[in-house]
Amino acid sequence: MARALADVLATNIHQHITRSGMAPGTRLPERALAEQFNVSRSPVREALKRLASQAVVAAHPDGGYAVADDAPSGTEADVLEEVDNADAGEETYLAIAEDRLAGKLGDRVTESELMRRYGVTRAQLNAVLRRMVQEGWIERRPGHGWQFQSVLTSSETYRQGYRYRLLIEAAGILEPTFQLDRDGLLRCRAEQEVLANGGVRTASPAALFDANSRLHETIAACSGNLFILDGLRRLDRLRRLMEYRKAVDRDQAERRCREHLTLIDLLLAGQRDAAADFMRLHLRSAAREKASD
Repeated sequence: MARALADVLATNIHQHITRSGMAPGTRLPERALAEQFNVSRSPVREALKRLASQAVVAAHPDGGYAVADDAPSGTEADVLEEVDNADAGEETYLAIAEDRLAGKLGDRVTESELMRRYGVTRAQLNAVLRRMVQEGWIERRPGHGWQFQSVLTSSETYRQGYRYRLLIEAAGILEPTFQLDRDGLLRCRAEQEVLANGGVRTASPAALFDANSRLHETIAACSGNLFILDGLRRLDRLRRLMEYRKAVDRDQAERRCREHLTLIDLLLAGQRDAAADFMRLHLRSAAREKASD
């Protein structure tokens, strides 16, 4: 399954611990790690929490984290194998998405059919199917098999989706019920900062989509208008596979992440009118870029 950006950073820190041969008890200062991986301290803190839950690091008596005394003894090869397994799940997920859009998979499929087609075990397939269910583009049929849900499949419906977003997202920022979710926006900002500072070069199409849609849905939730939020969430479920199919222009993706940072900062500063105007410009630019892919 796709790893969140904090999970990617956690893997990088784990590799750093292994490759450096750090002894148990070695302190892991957030500032030093942030400088090494060219990110802010917020995603480093979240990554260390994830590693603590895996017993790779442990809380230090003087604050922060250190290499755990009973940390898993996994070698660098063990860590890389974990990354490879995650990548294999990502490949299967994207292959199913591509085949579905290309009409190579019918509306109904069985687990046996998918296991044979993609050469995966039942456990590996179940992990991919759980993710697809959470994202809303497949569901289990009563009794036997799986049913794919409707998605956007044509360039025209894809363009219509962007026009719909132009109608609702900027308007949501100007709703009288708008209430800023500062904590939610700061979490999104940490993700976007990781991407803008190099993460976008290696992130999978799915990870990029998740981070970007999470930001836009967080802003829609601030509107206080349930119809705006529900409409955007439904559209995101429909357009997900079309986004995966398009070639990722890493330069364009980085530019959009930096635009996201500007948008977040305008909202955090209370400049809602400017943020609404910037949202329109941002969506129009993204729509033009995607239409030319």
